[in-house]
Amino acid sequence: MPLPLRDNRRVTSRLLDHHRVAVEALLAPLAQDRAVETLPVSAARIAGAPDTYRHRVLAVDIVSPTDLPPFDNSQMDGYAVRAAELTDAAPHATARLQIDTQINAGDTIAELAPGTAAPIMTGAPLPVGADAVVPIERAIPDRFPTAGESPRADGIVEFSAAPRPEEFVRRRGSDVGAGDLLLAAGTSLGPAQLGVIAATGLTTVDVLRRIRVLLIATGHEIREPGTTLEPGQIYDSNSAVLSQALIESGCTVVAWPCRSDDAAELLHIVEKGAPTADLVITVGGVSAGAREVVRDALGPLGVEFSHVAMQPGGPQGLGLVEAAGHPNGLPVVTFPGNPVSALVSFEMFVRPALRSLAGFVRTEREVLRLPLAESVDSPADKHQVRRASIDADGLVRLVGGPSSHLLHSYAASTALVHLPVGLGHADAGNPVDVWRIDD
Repeated sequence: MPLPLRDNRRVTSRLLDHHRVAVEALLAPLAQDRAVETLPVSAARIAGAPDTYRHRVLAVDIVSPTDLPPFDNSQMDGYAVRAAELTDAAPHATARLQIDTQINAGDTIAELAPGTAAPIMTGAPLPVGADAVVPIERAIPDRFPTAGESPRADGIVEFSAAPRPEEFVRRRGSDVGAGDLLLAAGTSLGPAQLGVIAATGLTTVDVLRRIRVLLIATGHEIREPGTTLEPGQIYDSNSAVLSQALIESGCTVVAWPCRSDDAAELLHIVEKGAPTADLVITVGGVSAGAREVVRDALGPLGVEFSHVAMQPGGPQGLGLVEAAGHPNGLPVVTFPGNPVSALVSFEMFVRPALRSLAGFVRTEREVLRLPLAESVDSPADKHQVRRASIDADGLVRLVGGPSSHLLHSYAASTALVHLPVGLGHADAGNPVDVWRIDD
């Protein structure tokens, strides 16, 4: 892999907001190269490959090719009538109409003869001439004949109240009209969105290709869960943590851990994974230790390392490296190795940018201003992020301490509390900014 001339293994200082802007700028060019994929819309495909449709975002506007509903139809089981023929109906003087032919869902559109009422089922096409539906419960008799049961001998149905014109009628195009915007580009596809696409008869949909992330958790000590640990070894949780976080941000992930402190091995992984990646995220190896594999391997390639005034997650890095298939450089973002530090770093710097690139309308976490349930101290020179839960009464209760290894407390949390630079201390009852993370 060709090496630029500069060496960025030196660590600089950076404000939190400045680093976030730098990450957004690094990732912004990815928006210009987003490929479009065409997915079939069918129940069989959706059921057979659910992950293919999860967290997908429309690439282009969809215009409805048809009216929805495609024809006037009944909202209720009852009788299709001309409302004007029942204006005098009252409990003491019922209106009587001859029963016409029954209309079921899927039948062709019929015509209602004057002076008649047609039994009609929910979703069945409204006959020409009818402008209202009287629910069966309001008719006399108030039920249809069951199988094998004879209808009234005189073939008459009675009504004791006048229906309003258009009552219980679903008009053609009342949901969406042919040529109307059905769904806008940037819409995230869920059950209702896929359903309305299918309802129009469309068989395919164009979506943005997901951002492809090469995720590299590093460390001589990390091992795959399920294997036997030797003394000094730990299971790799960062790959699981960030893989799921990336997937929920609309990405596809290749997790390729580097279980070595050898810079050459890390460079080999980057080189092999680069052709099918849009972004590389590394975890660990960016602090000020004697052996920092990410800093040692990627610093000479142009990745810049800094210490952001944040806790947890101070050590950060970002830059472009030369790689096959990336004429303008392959973006690299580096996180510290403690699991909480890595996940907080993702939340603060990368998640909003990736969701924006994926086309999500909502890219940021919901921000609330809520009172603390207890007092808290924080380093005045850093932006501290604490794990928390929100009580039923709206108080924010901290979960666990500030240490960056406390992943269990993160798993038990529903919110992140932000204690800004300069705060130092907040009393119980003081309002703080809170991000909800339980969506």
